[in-house]
Parts: sequence; structure tokens; C-alpha cells
Amino acid sequence: MTPMPTGRTAGQLADGWTNPLRDPRDKRLPRIAGPCGLVIFGVTGDLSRKKLMPAIYDLANRGLLPPGFALVGFARRDWAADDFGDVVLKAVREHARTPFRQEVWDKLAEGFRFVQGSFDDDHAFDQLARTLHDLDRVRGTGGNHAFYLSIPPSAFPVVCKQLARSGLSAQDGDQWRRVVIEKPFGHDLGSAIELNEIVNEVFPEDSVFRIDHYLGKETVQNVLALRFANQLFEPIWNSHYVDHVQITMAEDIGLGGRAGYYDGIGAARDVIQNHLLQLLAFTAMEEPVSFSSDELRAEKIKVLNATRLVGPLEETTARGQYTGGWQGGEKVVGLKEEEGYDPESRTETFAAITVEVDTRRWAGVPFYLRTGKRLGRRVTEIAVIFKRAPHLPFDATMTEELGQNALVVRVQPDEGVTMRFGSKVPGSQMEVRDVTMDFGYGTAFTEASPEAYERLILDVLLGEPSLFPVNQEVERSWQILDPVLEAWAAREDGPDPYPAGSWGPDSANRMLARTGRTWRRP
Repeated sequence: MTPMPTGRTAGQLADGWTNPLRDPRDKRLPRIAGPCGLVIFGVTGDLSRKKLMPAIYDLANRGLLPPGFALVGFARRDWAADDFGDVVLKAVREHARTPFRQEVWDKLAEGFRFVQGSFDDDHAFDQLARTLHDLDRVRGTGGNHAFYLSIPPSAFPVVCKQLARSGLSAQDGDQWRRVVIEKPFGHDLGSAIELNEIVNEVFPEDSVFRIDHYLGKETVQNVLALRFANQLFEPIWNSHYVDHVQITMAEDIGLGGRAGYYDGIGAARDVIQNHLLQLLAFTAMEEPVSFSSDELRAEKIKVLNATRLVGPLEETTARGQYTGGWQGGEKVVGLKEEEGYDPESRTETFAAITVEVDTRRWAGVPFYLRTGKRLGRRVTEIAVIFKRAPHLPFDATMTEELGQNALVVRVQPDEGVTMRFGSKVPGSQMEVRDVTMDFGYGTAFTEASPEAYERLILDVLLGEPSLFPVNQEVERSWQILDPVLEAWAAREDGPDPYPAGSWGPDSANRMLARTGRTWRRP
């Protein structure tokens, strides 16, 4: 079957899947995927239930999936096809972003299939191959299938080998086969290289989509629009005016039931290696020639190649473990009291590092990256802190509340941008205080921002790789972080304690205080 082109826009397919009022000639509308299917390994996990299944329904509800789209679940559960459909329906009703529409659901559910088996079961993968061939015939998926590995990295090799053995990874003519990999991409540089080699033995690099869900967030992509669509910021986006940059991802929750996964990984591997270094690359990159995937990736790789740790690491990095305390009016336990956690563990739940980007634009500007659990509130932000004005003709007693100008990009949860600057206080005296000017996505646009997984799954089906890190980015990120992990492992003392609801250990404050700076309180 000849695949349909993927360059269509919403409005060209009807039959309950699109809004007929949309004009298909409108170039601003997003493209919709051509004939294809998606196979989810690990379909019984939380990620699939809370994110992937709802995102697939939301894409269908927005008219961005083809009428013949197929979703195949693969797991060891003894489910019939109807059982799988009930699981997806429950996930959609509980977690979908868009309203439930029965006509959309009915058409989507026609393409559901389920294959029972374990990852080392040859028969199960042969059955999966027969199922996909049947979908090509019945649903018109055209031989185009993506395989989403929502499974532990230790299972990647066996699944990739099974896909190769069963012929499912082979691409014939215009057909495509793609693999989607969730983080973590290894646990250090050596394991990342080994993992990349295993995956690339089966799938060429242009068919590998490594998901970092932060890159699918509208506010992360808005960093590029903010910088390159506005002449206002470019003249001051450099070391002449910027004092330092703080990139923060804070969570107000503990480990909960993730103790088994988290122990031995820690905050630095879980967040800094991927999310925060990617946010740094977007913040510090030069303007690409175009926003094609190759040009965008090339500029990000340049930034990562120019990024180096600032030492000595015992003074420019910090790590901690949360202890019990009060948070949000509730008494919570410390990490070592969490169920299933090793009380002797040295795994950190807070991590902070200092890096610099050795380019003409950013020379001498420190970038502080921090992440942690059980912190003061849930927030992810990029704060560009500017240097103080060189001369203030005001009385010193009137400027105590005047801080440094800042531009803050709020990635979550209150997506938007805030500018902080000084303004005169009404009255007869020249008194200046900090004020803020705020832009919020929720108030500026009538359309709600799609979930990150909606954007990323659609990009996989479209074959649009711009927001997916390649081998070189992953391996370079580990090269940056590995010396920190090795230095921490070599120390006799473990992570510093910090109470739940605080903003991290004292060592994190000392890390900035040594240069006369302080952490921004989100």
C-alpha cells in the first residue's frame, strides 16, 4: 500500500476526526500524521496510563491522527483486546486534557490491539508481527509503525534484538519504522555509548527518537521565540549585561513508590544530565540559520561542547537528602523513612552544579543548575539575572529593596515570562523598588497549551526530530556530569541533609555565597 503523504494539515480529514470549519489551506495549522500505528511496550505502567494513552486520545480529538491509526499494547498481562480497550478508556477519562467525545473514541478504539508476552518470548514477537501486518491490511497503516519503549533501559537490548529478529525493524521502500526511548539514556558516559550502539545496530540514528518530555513543553520552545523573534533581548543576552543564570527544577513531592527506581540514580542523573542541560542549551545557543532539525541540533551541540564545569567541585557543587518536616501543612517523612528505601543510601535527592559556557557571548558567566525533591514548591524556571546598574544616583537607604533586573521563563506550572525591574514608589521622594511585569500563557491565549507528550508523539509519527536529542548530545551531557558523580562517589561523607519544604542544604547556599550571589526564591 502506498503511504499517504504526511504534509497534510488539520481539516483535510473529516469523519469525526477534524473540525470541518478549519481551512486546510491555512499554513498555520499543524500537520497531521499519515497512515501509521504505535506499539507501546510497558503499556501497563504509569507513564503509559497517565501520559501516553491520554496524549494519543487528545491528538485524535484535535484531528491530528489519521482515521486508520492503530494502537497496539504489548505486556505480560492476560488481557483480551476488549480488556486493553477498557484500560485505555479509563486512562483517557481520568487524564485526557481535551473533552471526551464518544464519536472520536469509537473511531480510535477500532484500531486497538493487544499482544500478550514477555520480552524474551519469540512467539509473542512473531504474533506482534502478524498483528501489524493485519493492521496494514485492515486499517491501512501502510507498514509505518513506531515502537515506544516505555520500559527499563536494561530491557532495551532484548526488545531491540527481538524487533530485528522478527523483521519488525526492517524498512521497505517508503515504509518507516521508528523507535522511541525514554530516559535515562544510560547511567554514565560508558553505558550511554553502549546503549546507543545497541539501539543503532537495529535502528539507524535518524529512526531513533529519545524523548526528553521537557523539550515538548510550549514554554521551553518559547525560549527560542523570546530570543530570536524579538530584537529587544538580543543586545543584552551576553556577558556584558548578564551576571549569571539560574536554571531550577524543583519538586514538592518525595519519592513515594519510586524508591526502587530512584535509589542509585539520584537527582543529578535523573534531571541535570538531560532536562537542565537541554534548557541550558536552549538558553545559550546562537541563532540557527533555520529551525530545521539539523540546524537546531547543531547549535545545541556547539553549546554543550563549550560547556565546562567550574571548580573546585567541593565548593561549586552541592548535594543533599531530604529529611522529615512540615510541607504544605502536612507532616512528611524523610527519604530514609520512605517505604522500600535503603537507610544507608548515599543517593542524593538534591543536586546543584556550576558550569560556564566558553564562548565569546557567555565567557565568565556562571550557570547554576539545581534540582531537588521535597523543596518549597513545584516549579521549573530559567532565570537570567542581569548585572547591577553601574551608577545609582539615589540615596542608599532608598535602594535596599532594589535588586538585580531579571528575566524569568516559567516552564511549569504557571507557564509564562516575568521581567523584574526597578520602579519609583509613588510619593515625594525618589524611592525605587523592584516591580514585575508578567506574561502568562493562560491569560494571553484562548487555546490551552498541549501536553508535552502530545507534541512529541506527533513529532515521532511525522518524523520530525528537532526536539529529540541525538547520540552526540546525550554523550556530551554525560561527559559534563560524570566528573561530578565521580567526585561525589569518592567522598567519605554523604549528601547533606535538608528539611522537607526548604530550598535545599546549606552547602547549596554556600555554593553561591562564595561569589556574593544568592539563589532566587521562586
